[in-house]
Amino acid sequence: MWYNPMMIWLLKSPLHGMISRGMMLVTVTGCKSGRAISIPTNYLRDGDTLCVISWRERTWWKNLRGGANVRVLLANRSVEGRGQVIEEERAVTQSLFDYYRKIPQYAKYVQIGLDTAGLPVSSDCERAAQKMVIVRIDLS
Repeated sequence: MWYNPMMIWLLKSPLHGMISRGMMLVTVTGCKSGRAISIPTNYLRDGDTLCVISWRERTWWKNLRGGANVRVLLANRSVEGRGQVIEEERAVTQSLFDYYRKIPQYAKYVQIGLDTAGLPVSSDCERAAQKMVIVRIDLS
């Protein structure tokens, strides 16, 4: 993505506070190359667990299949964790519903509507789950 270098620079800079409440830098080790791959991404924190949503067409998350160690730059602090990818559509659907129930203002960016109670529309979550995966990072 054309903006990734700019976001990486911003997350590593003293200006990180402008975006680090909802964005972090995830570094994984490439399974084939063995090289470090750093990706800026949005996240939702629940205690010691970070939840990340990624498009299936992206490739960085594939390095976490079966679980793998990751490093995240979270609010300008480097933290080690263990990442796990969720690909099964039913589990992704539920995770999308839970994610956007907590931060509904971001649902529109992935074409998930909200019902009259402000909850994500289940059928939209099901449709989106076909194109997305969930990455869970355990920091404990």
